Amino acid sequence: MKAFRFALGISIILALGGVEAARAADVAKIGVIDLQRVLDVSSPGKAIQAELKKKRDTLESDLKKKGEEIEKLRERLEREAMVMSKDVREEKEREGRIKLNDFKELQKRYRADLQQLEKKLMNQLRDDITELVDAMGKKEGYLLIINTMGVMYAPNSIDITDKLIQQLNAKHAKKGKG
Repeated sequence: MKAFRFALGISIILALGGVEAARAADVAKIGVIDLQRVLDVSSPGKAIQAELKKKRDTLESDLKKKGEEIEKLRERLEREAMVMSKDVREEKEREGRIKLNDFKELQKRYRADLQQLEKKLMNQLRDDITELVDAMGKKEGYLLIINTMGVMYAPNSIDITDKLIQQLNAKHAKKGKG
């Protein structure tokens, strides 16, 4: 009976040890990527930010000029309102309202254009990142690669953002030359 218990105990220990060995051999390789850091640090991310800033500055400059024109018209109307006939004053006020409405429409259009450009550029970057992450995951045997957004904790040892940034920069450099 003692021999039976001893053999059973050894069998259980070996079985559990075998399970643990099998489990250890099949450890899930997981990686995390900080997409905000990719946008801030990578060459394509910086290029996107620079292009958007340039476009935004151009549009804001244009809007500022048009806003100043409207303000000058309003000031001139206020100054000259007393010496104008009622019909002329009403016509100038109507012109001012039309210019103001045109200005507001232009603001909306510029905002939409900027959003459309940002969406287009970000989609291109997302496609490049997805392609590289997919290749990296297959080549290096990752079970899962996730974005850090929404992750409460992840050790730095599984952060592969820097590796992704290097590959993204290399791809961007090739596109620039090609």
